Amino acid sequence: MGALRFFLIAFAVWLGCGPAMAERRVALVIGNSAYKSAPRLTNPVNDATLVGGMFKKAGFDNVDVRLDLNAADMRRSLREFAGRTRDAEIAVIYYAGHGIELDGTNYLIPTDAALETDGDVLDETVALDRALFAVEPAKQLRLVILDACRDNPFAKTMKRTVASRAIGRGLAKVEPTSPNTMIAYAAKAGSTASDGDSKNSPFAAALVERLPTPGLDLRKAFGFVRDDVLKTTGYKQEPYVYGSLGGDDVALVAVKPVATGPQANPDSEIRRDYELALQLGTRDGWTAFLGQYPDGFYANLAKGQLNKIAAEETRAAAADKARQAEEEKARLASERAKKAEQDKAAAAAKAAEDARLAAEKAKQAEEAKAAAAEQRRKDAEAAAAKVLAEKQAAEKALADKIASDKAAAELVAKQAAEKAQRDGEQKVAAVAPTQTSSSLSPQETAKLVQSELRRVGCLTGAADGDWNATSQRSLTLFNKHAGMKLDTKLASFDALDAIKSRQGRVCPLVCDHGFRADGDACVKIACRAGYRVNDDNECEKIQEKKPVATREDAKPRDDERKKAESKPSKPQATGQIYCSSAGCRPVRQGCRLDVGVATPYSRSGGTGSGTVEVCN
Repeated sequence: MGALRFFLIAFAVWLGCGPAMAERRVALVIGNSAYKSAPRLTNPVNDATLVGGMFKKAGFDNVDVRLDLNAADMRRSLREFAGRTRDAEIAVIYYAGHGIELDGTNYLIPTDAALETDGDVLDETVALDRALFAVEPAKQLRLVILDACRDNPFAKTMKRTVASRAIGRGLAKVEPTSPNTMIAYAAKAGSTASDGDSKNSPFAAALVERLPTPGLDLRKAFGFVRDDVLKTTGYKQEPYVYGSLGGDDVALVAVKPVATGPQANPDSEIRRDYELALQLGTRDGWTAFLGQYPDGFYANLAKGQLNKIAAEETRAAAADKARQAEEEKARLASERAKKAEQDKAAAAAKAAEDARLAAEKAKQAEEAKAAAAEQRRKDAEAAAAKVLAEKQAAEKALADKIASDKAAAELVAKQAAEKAQRDGEQKVAAVAPTQTSSSLSPQETAKLVQSELRRVGCLTGAADGDWNATSQRSLTLFNKHAGMKLDTKLASFDALDAIKSRQGRVCPLVCDHGFRADGDACVKIACRAGYRVNDDNECEKIQEKKPVATREDAKPRDDERKKAESKPSKPQATGQIYCSSAGCRPVRQGCRLDVGVATPYSRSGGTGSGTVEVCN
């Protein structure tokens, strides 16, 4: 077996196919928080420390983490890093801090920059092109990650020496000129990024989660980072990547080879020899392989490769014979040979051509068989790799679940201990005032109180540490629904402890018109057909409007009324009774009874006297 490997390796060296050297990966991580002429940033130092640890765990050969650098230190760090990238395949620069765009050019801002005027940008900052120059010597991948799109205070205060000079919001779009170069922004060009409410920014947290995935192509990894940041920020911040890579997958962390152990694949050694023989592609190489491994799956593949080579040799021999026959035919024709000899030569040339075509078809058939066998081998290896990956993923998921359960148990124990401590502090408060922590500033205390007010549903704005009128109204609303009398003028630890003691929502959920509260969310009120939502947020039936008569509609009715009035009216009864010999009936309209005039009448067969009906 050793002799075979020596033979195959000797052929590989002869063909210039020596083994590839291991990739060398280097990274420079910079985080600027302590600015002298601007408010301190909380997250860049934390983000740089987190990302630098990620590169170290990923097995980078050199990771240089630098924090709070002035202009001279930043330039020196980039110059030293450029020297380390000359013999590296992958070079990465991560920068967290302030950045600025001036007339379409991007600059990274050191901690000692003052930037009183726009002209100071050229002297006191470091151009993004300087970072691109530092990673340019890398052979395979050049990557620059910028978490520098925060809202820039310098752009608001600096004086413009030229009125038409443009100072953008965020960083400007950039197109790298070097191949295999990518620039990743925390937020799309022209927009700003969020620091978030936690220890690290949403962008840095997503990077650490996605980039070190073994074998994951960078373009797909940054796509996952974009999706994570959009969800975390409520679709307000969208990371973006500029530049392009080739068609091959480029992973920041390569897939680790499976260590040889009791469960190692017994065919791994045969597979390595097969792949080396496949690179050689000669009859001698395959003959040596079959001499060492005469049976099995890879032996069948090797025989197929030999058949492929034999078909190629047959095709070449047939093609050579056809060429010789054509030359003989041409020679006879040129010498004016007899027709029989020419016909004989032509027939020989045709037979040789037919043999060449048949050999060509046989070669194609053997190549197809060999390609199909090679594809089956790759599919089998891919299936084995997939099973191994699923097993590793399951083991990782189990380990993560165990760690999560452990963390949850520790959190419950910690909360119980804190509650016991708060109860003890409340008892001591009856004797002596509670000592508050002096390590938190008023702004940090206000931010904590605002976060708790948001949790119990009394604050709808952002927890920015500014204890303004909105925050005071929110604490007043909490006092009203919690039955407390906390001082609303300032954010105190007493208020923080009181709000933390409430586990669920305190302030009722207020929904807009057309919506109703359902737990902690507002849902739209749906009415059935023919009903609508009224001002009291209830479903009421839609009233149909009666048609209003117009002057044209009323005209026919006026004509009918006038026609009726023109006809003589019939006598109407007045309510009085007139009796005569013919009987009794009501007195007609327009007539009256003349009392005292004797008039015979017949009623029920009798006689008597009555009144007379007189009509005008």
